[in-house]
Amino acid sequence: MITLTASAQQPDTTFLKNLLESHPELFSHILDHPTHNEVQILYTQIDRDENNVPHFTSYSYRLDANHYFYPASTVKLPTAIFALEKLNQLNIHGLTKKTVMKTDSSFAGETKKTEDTTSADGLPGIGNYIKQILLVSDNYAYNRLYEFVGRGEINNKLKKYGLNHTRIIGRLAIYDGGEEAKHTNAIDFYKGKKLIYHQPAQYDAKDYPIHLENMLQGKGYLDKNDKLIMKPFDFSEKNVYTIADQQSVLKRLLFPETFPKDQQFNLTKQDYKFIYKYMSMFPTESKKPTYNSPDYYPAFCKYLFYGNDSLAVINPDIRIFNKIGDSYGYVIDNAYIVDFKNKVEFIITAVVQSNDDGIYNDNIYEYKTVCQPFMKNLGQLIYQYELQRPKKHLPDLSKFRFDY
Repeated sequence: MITLTASAQQPDTTFLKNLLESHPELFSHILDHPTHNEVQILYTQIDRDENNVPHFTSYSYRLDANHYFYPASTVKLPTAIFALEKLNQLNIHGLTKKTVMKTDSSFAGETKKTEDTTSADGLPGIGNYIKQILLVSDNYAYNRLYEFVGRGEINNKLKKYGLNHTRIIGRLAIYDGGEEAKHTNAIDFYKGKKLIYHQPAQYDAKDYPIHLENMLQGKGYLDKNDKLIMKPFDFSEKNVYTIADQQSVLKRLLFPETFPKDQQFNLTKQDYKFIYKYMSMFPTESKKPTYNSPDYYPAFCKYLFYGNDSLAVINPDIRIFNKIGDSYGYVIDNAYIVDFKNKVEFIITAVVQSNDDGIYNDNIYEYKTVCQPFMKNLGQLIYQYELQRPKKHLPDLSKFRFDY
């Protein structure tokens, strides 16, 4: 049995620090205020053996599972995986990711969804929701998958896969919380006019308490009525998804063969290919859904390496399999970066925050001046290091090549 070498070791904590400090022109602003900017980084090298089996060596910077950061949209990736798992577990004839999925409203604050203009047939389905999540990080697509999987099942799955520092307890972008977050909508799946599967409204009574440092932040916040409340913003009832857990999900998704059978995701070969393709596709390459400039551009949602820059020049040899998040001043990216021409591959997961005025929900954060440049420079730095790093066996990366 193949063992996951990275899980058996504590990541080295000096390599990344030294590497960052060797480029003060790029990183001094962050390195001088690492606590203020709440940086955490986990970088994993991949070395293949003669059979192309990957072996991992990890390096960290300020990695701390007890120090809270808001994970934002990064929670969408495990939720999408669990949605495909649920389809496979239900194993109902005619119920697939392409089956029409109509969501009802069953509790206060819930909304219906019976159409989807972004899909090829104008109707909603799990497959198109996952595309929207992976291509442009759509919040409402995630909310529908959260409702389908169910809050209780999501958190049971997190524990099943050893993601013990993570909880996913609410929808995004709709001020979801408390009792509303515990209720999820009734859902019907149709083939034509025939009902294939009915999922009744669900209720999850559990609270999933996690007590971490840094759950009270800043000096004030705007409430949902845009009223300024001058007291720290409370994250204690928000989602939690640590850097190490994020990278664990990505490894398990990309390299299932390095995990014991009972710890692999319950996905088909087609499921894996579907996720890989849309994780690595640029939004402008997608036909349905369609995403056009100026709102969308190739580097959209590619923070590590391109910095979400609308003018970035895309390297045709590089693909990035990732899931990003940004909210409350936090920018996060969890990425596997591949250079097919130079046979380079590595994983990097990072978070950085900037909220200089200490006010939350005011949409005044230093994303473009602090966070995105940091992410871009970090990804580029590791890439340049990887170009020079000697490897005994060059990787066969053919499983990650797709026609887009």
